[in-house]
Amino acid sequence: MDIPDTPLSEVRKDLRIKWYRCPVDHAQLRELMRPSDLQGWIQAGGHLAIFTMTGGLALYLFSQQMWVGFALALFAHGTCATFFKGVAAHELGHGTVFRTKWLNRFFLRVFSLIGWHNFHEYGVSHTYHHRYTLHPVGDREVLLPQYPVLRPLYLLQLLTFNITGGQMTSGIVPVIGGTIRTALRGYGSSVITNEWSRALYATHSGERGKAVRWARLILLFHCGVLAVAIGFEVWALPLVLSFQQFTANWLKLLVGMPMHSGLRSNVNDFRKCVRSITLDPLSEFIYWRMNWHLEHHMFAGVPCYNLKKLHKLVAHDMPEPRTLIGAWREMSEVRRRQKTEPGYEFDTPVPAPTVTGTREDRALAASIGDIAPTALA
Repeated sequence: MDIPDTPLSEVRKDLRIKWYRCPVDHAQLRELMRPSDLQGWIQAGGHLAIFTMTGGLALYLFSQQMWVGFALALFAHGTCATFFKGVAAHELGHGTVFRTKWLNRFFLRVFSLIGWHNFHEYGVSHTYHHRYTLHPVGDREVLLPQYPVLRPLYLLQLLTFNITGGQMTSGIVPVIGGTIRTALRGYGSSVITNEWSRALYATHSGERGKAVRWARLILLFHCGVLAVAIGFEVWALPLVLSFQQFTANWLKLLVGMPMHSGLRSNVNDFRKCVRSITLDPLSEFIYWRMNWHLEHHMFAGVPCYNLKKLHKLVAHDMPEPRTLIGAWREMSEVRRRQKTEPGYEFDTPVPAPTVTGTREDRALAASIGDIAPTALA
């Protein structure tokens, strides 16, 4: 896809997308948008508890030289931990997980530090992604066509250690390299391309210093983990606390790819450019309910644990959620057609649009939480 060169300052001024959102009763939507500290603790605390248990088990089995058990525990640990970056930190970045704001900020930093996630740079990028979803002039966080290259060597990395990285996954080289580049005031982090990074900072230069300082703190933290491992001869500690992000990325790819892959670009209807899928309860939990991704884009101010309730309210005006297998079949068919029809995009059948509510309703529905930096709020 050709990359637009329109300055983002002009995009913000000139591009006004009138997004279609399913009508929802104002009182019901406001109730669904109310965060809960209890639900926040269950979600964030529960994910950290799984991380602690699998990591603790891996360290114990390593100390006992039970290598098969250690490998299995590390696989489970990485499968859980890889969702810290860009998923747990994503939702906490929206500021919708806890009712108490400082808890959102605290857990955002915990997940981001462990998961090599630069939430400052990501917050700027992700604001544009929500406001201009799949309109390349304003959203280059996700560019279509988007599909994984499932070569044997890469599949092996997804089940072991991801060195090179790829769609929806965290590779050692791009993530650590991107963090170092940002720390040295360079461009292009692990999830944001060099071009997109330059475009963001050209318009929002005030955010760059924050991203640079956070990148340096990430490096300091993980160097500290390595120093402790060497000093106390706990050789498995970096695998559990630093390199877990690059371990067993298979599930993150499996559930993350269907979000936008193969769908329409440059449309004003989230139902055609975002896909929701159904998952088993455990996968849905460690994915922070982002399988309800269409509902998240349409009403981004709704906490992740209320998205399924939201879906039930608007299901009559939505396409049927795909199963995980169904979504991958759909993406595979799109990819097959794009080989002979490069411009082909799947046009999701949707019910006819319904007239939306009052200006107050629309303003409430358009909220994306607290993720936008001050300059973009």
